[in-house]
Amino acid sequence: MAEFLHKPVLMVGEGWDGYRLLDSGHGRKFEAYGEYRFIRPEPQAMWSPRLDEWDAHGEFVPGSDEDGGGRWQFFRDVPRDGWELGWGDEARFTAQCTPFRHLGFFPDMAPVWAWMGKQLAGRTDAETMNLFGYTGVGSQALSRFGRVTHVDASKKSVAQARENAALAGLEDRPIRWLVEDAMKYTAREVRRGRRYDGIILDPPKFGRGPDGEVWRLEQGLPDLVSDCRQLLDGESSFLFLTVYAVRMSSLALGGLLEEMFAELPGTIEHGDLAVQEEGGRLLPTAIFARWSNPR
Repeated sequence: MAEFLHKPVLMVGEGWDGYRLLDSGHGRKFEAYGEYRFIRPEPQAMWSPRLDEWDAHGEFVPGSDEDGGGRWQFFRDVPRDGWELGWGDEARFTAQCTPFRHLGFFPDMAPVWAWMGKQLAGRTDAETMNLFGYTGVGSQALSRFGRVTHVDASKKSVAQARENAALAGLEDRPIRWLVEDAMKYTAREVRRGRRYDGIILDPPKFGRGPDGEVWRLEQGLPDLVSDCRQLLDGESSFLFLTVYAVRMSSLALGGLLEEMFAELPGTIEHGDLAVQEEGGRLLPTAIFARWSNPR
């Protein structure tokens, strides 16, 4: 029976050559994506900035609604088609100012990519799945250990993920790129009797599938996790779940996994993802729960 560890875990991203958190405060954060610097909204930055001025190339100005509207305001020239960045030797990708306030990848996921690598260390035959895979940085990281199924409802995101993999020279890696609704696809995989060694899922609060399917996190997450559980067994290595921008605790996510994974060995943990500023302060960005089963 999986042991549920109630004490929260903190997973911290310390930045790297392609990304640094320079400062935060007053509901915003100041970041460097390679040689370009940007200001973006960050409600959890409730403190005051450490720096007197933020010398940025652009800023995302949020709209009046709380569901993500807004626009970019640029102070200097920024390549509108994006610029190349990397995460160590594991991944290459294009950063770009998107209409959704982010820049084409989620840098706070770096410690998650590293953690998954530790769970699969020494493997070359692992079968993993990246649900809500977006532009595929996590899929690139997983592809070092075997076959990856990358699933996202956005045709544009999957196309960008394939371009990122080509940019990294990974066209020959065994990655399946699928434009699919995550819930429908996992349900079909359960009916097929498939199994995976690891699953990462990073669901949005709200979304639509390729055929207009509606996704609402609080309603859909229990069934999705239940199906993911059926795709894992006692020989599998991990499931990692991240959740952003919801009124929910990591303890609740951990409780969900405790119920679903009761019959499997291993450990269930929960906590916060955070990014460390250059001055040392930690900015929380998401909550997570994870099941791991060291082999």
